[in-house]
Amino acid sequence: GSQWMVKSKVISELQEACWEMMSSMASDIILLLDSDNDGIRTHAIKFVEGLIVTLSPRTADSDVPKRHESDISLERIPRDHPVIKHSVLWEEGKAALEQLLKFMVHPAISSINLTAALGSLATIARQRPMFMAEVIQAYETLHANLPPTLAKSQVSSVRKNLKLHLLSVLRHPSSGDFQPQITTLLVDLGTAQAEIARSMPSPRDGRKRPRDEPDAALKKMKIEPPLGEDDEDKDLEAPAVAVAKVAGAAAVPSDTDITAEFLQPLLTPENVANLVLISMVYLPEAMPASFQATYTPVESAGTEAQIKHLARLMATQMTAAGLGPGVEQTKLLREEPKEEKVAKPDGVLVIKRRLSALGQGQAIAVLGAQGSPGGLLDETPQAKRRPEPIMPATQPRLAGAGGRKKVFRLSEVLKPLSEVQVEKLKLGAVRRILRSERAVAASGAAQARVKILASLVTQFEVPLKGEVLSFILDDVRGRLDLAFAWLFQEYNAHLARGGPGGLERYDECLIGLLAGLQEKPDQKDGIFTKVVLEAPLITESALEVIRKYCEDESRTYLGMSTLRDLIFKRPSRQFQYLHVLLDLSSHEKDKVRQQALLFIKRMYEKEQLREYVEKFALNYLQLLVHPNPPSVLFGADKDTEVAAPWTEETIKQCLYLYLALLPHNHKLIHELASVYTEAIADIKRTVLRVIEQPIRGMGMNSPELLLLVENCPKGAETLVTRCLHSLTDKVPPSPELVKRVRDLYHKRLPDVRFLIPVLNGLEKKEVIQALPKLIKLNPIVVKEVFNRLLGTQHGDGTSAVSPLNPGELLIALHNIDSSKCDMKSIIKATNLCFAERNVYTSEVLAVVMQQLMEQSPLLLLMRTVIQALTMYPRLGGFVMNILSRLIMKQVWKYPKVWEGFIKCCQRTKPQSFQVILQLPPPQLAAVFDKCPELREPLLSHVRALTPHQQAHIPLSTMAILEATTRHEPEGTPGEVR
Repeated sequence: GSQWMVKSKVISELQEACWEMMSSMASDIILLLDSDNDGIRTHAIKFVEGLIVTLSPRTADSDVPKRHESDISLERIPRDHPVIKHSVLWEEGKAALEQLLKFMVHPAISSINLTAALGSLATIARQRPMFMAEVIQAYETLHANLPPTLAKSQVSSVRKNLKLHLLSVLRHPSSGDFQPQITTLLVDLGTAQAEIARSMPSPRDGRKRPRDEPDAALKKMKIEPPLGEDDEDKDLEAPAVAVAKVAGAAAVPSDTDITAEFLQPLLTPENVANLVLISMVYLPEAMPASFQATYTPVESAGTEAQIKHLARLMATQMTAAGLGPGVEQTKLLREEPKEEKVAKPDGVLVIKRRLSALGQGQAIAVLGAQGSPGGLLDETPQAKRRPEPIMPATQPRLAGAGGRKKVFRLSEVLKPLSEVQVEKLKLGAVRRILRSERAVAASGAAQARVKILASLVTQFEVPLKGEVLSFILDDVRGRLDLAFAWLFQEYNAHLARGGPGGLERYDECLIGLLAGLQEKPDQKDGIFTKVVLEAPLITESALEVIRKYCEDESRTYLGMSTLRDLIFKRPSRQFQYLHVLLDLSSHEKDKVRQQALLFIKRMYEKEQLREYVEKFALNYLQLLVHPNPPSVLFGADKDTEVAAPWTEETIKQCLYLYLALLPHNHKLIHELASVYTEAIADIKRTVLRVIEQPIRGMGMNSPELLLLVENCPKGAETLVTRCLHSLTDKVPPSPELVKRVRDLYHKRLPDVRFLIPVLNGLEKKEVIQALPKLIKLNPIVVKEVFNRLLGTQHGDGTSAVSPLNPGELLIALHNIDSSKCDMKSIIKATNLCFAERNVYTSEVLAVVMQQLMEQSPLLLLMRTVIQALTMYPRLGGFVMNILSRLIMKQVWKYPKVWEGFIKCCQRTKPQSFQVILQLPPPQLAAVFDKCPELREPLLSHVRALTPHQQAHIPLSTMAILEATTRHEPEGTPGEVR
């Protein structure tokens, strides 16, 4: 830009605007030395280096690299340029150097920035020898004050770089005046004397310097070193007091030089020893890494050179702290400029410049004191970078200005923000931190961000916490580390506050996370479980959220497996968590209940939980003895009865858990029996309905069940019977079970109903003996008895072998003593047999009738014959044969059978006519008395026979048949009954 401006004869508005913009850009870049980004600061250093080189004049001994030979620098800019002011640029160049030197002494400078700054200073010293004094002094200061933040390896690296740059500066022809300082520094850095000697400039190079022309003297002005000055002095350095370096004349000594000269004679062995002893008190416990890395034993201790070096080291430190005669002398020089005497006539100009510059400096200082923005900008970074306290040196100067300095107060400049503004700013800041997630992750500081956020959010109010919570829930899996960091931070804050209370904030955080997860549609990845298991404490409210999770049918398994993990992994509060699971075992939702019961059954196997689970189940079972359901069943805390009656639902609620445990612990059956005896009828009915499955699960070989059958408590008979039925419904009874039931029936409770479930395990005679009682029971029960005996209870006939076959059963029914059982019951029982056509085939019935015929006394029921004939008409011939044989057995001697015989004849006419004709005349007459309507058809039948057949019919029989016909008109009314 400068090149373009210099070449142009006429400067256009556009060029002027460009120049303004470039100047502004340069200022902005210098400000970036304060950037938060390490890389940006490094680039800013390189830029400032280039700027200093450009805004200072190139001299004869400037060491310019070939590629930069054509670059513009200050000496090429005409002093009368219409836009560019030569003197202004020269001041800017010096100010830029000052900024760079300030930057270097910051105690927290990073290793990368420090390395870059060291290189830049070496380049500046070689290309602009007029600044060599400042560069060497900066190197000395750094060597004496390495930043405490550097690691051991970084200290080594910085020292190596410092050595290389010092050697490169030493090679420069202009280094002659500074060789003692450079050499001492190099020796301190461990450089061999041979290497130092190799780097010394040749005398020929040294001779180049006196060739500088006198008129170039003003170009080679030197700014005073900044390091020994405090803040107020910095204000003077903006216009910088310049001293003409006239050919051959020595430079004005710096503050450090003056102080070093003052200290050198004072450094006697005694004084040094005292200094060491005093400073021992202030040494740290552990040796700093930087010291450990930089320490090298002093070889030339006590020599003149070493004392001089020590004096310079101390002078550097003192000047940096604003102490020592050098600093004082500079102050006096500035305050009494008129006393200066310059021998040469050329110096008059210099004095005038110094006076005017000093006047300017004072004006700036006073302005800065009144709070001008420029002053503020200058002072603030300096204050920030100073490691030692700054000694203000304002009074003499301000006295000259004749005014009292106004104290700057931040509160006077700033307006307080309204609450709304504060909240808005806070929210904005939080959102920015949240949104920076990716950028921070890319820079590798994600962990630090999470820690900062967690620490911040713990101190937030509710709305800001809500913001962070929403952010976490938007991507739970990705932000789980933040969720945990926050949760633990809240817990930590709770512990710090102490006391049992104060858990609200932690509680809100945990519930917020858990409830938020509950609203997420898909949680198969177990994040919910992870949060619960890793949370430092599960509060009551959090447990309530877990309960709700369990009650959500789509997440029941997840919720309960989380509860299970809590029970096993947090033993100190496992019963509290177990209680929630046990409560869910009587939940109205079937899926929730079933799942809870599955989990509890597994818990029941664990020794440490068994007792608690069992106690809970039995407590619920005991509620059934109340006449009304207790309020605990309706979610109330107190165990009081409510007016509502027991319903099947509330009864089952008390039984679910108990019945689930029963197959795992058979001893519990006795508890049920004792509750059953005291319970009301409705409860008993429900118990009988639901007991079947668990009893089957126990099996008939269960010693506890057998014991219950043996000791059947009074009032629990129906329960025991139901148990027996459930056990033998699909499998035959075991001999052990039959034995217990038989004993119970014969020795304690002669209730025939006990025998029904084990009928197929009894002896034939026992069944026949019990039949009269059995068939007198409720028809439904009788039906079950026959189903069991006939093997038809499952409709497939594959049941256990019955002690009686179907024929024997029917015969046994005929043989029942009518004194033990009424006829009606017997007939009903035989009807049940006939209803089973698959069992009672015609063959079976024929055998039965045959056997009954042959019994003595005659016990055949003609009803059976009639029913057999009705079911199987093809048995007609067989029945006629039976009837004929009955006549031979004088059937009329058995009134009941005789009555049935007549009915059977009546039913089977005309087939039975042949049998009727076999009756003796008196019995035939009795038949006609009973059934007069048989006479005519029978007579017709006889008349239709062949004469040969008629010959076989006795005359007495014919007489009965015909006699009645003859007397028919005179028949008495009594005969027609």
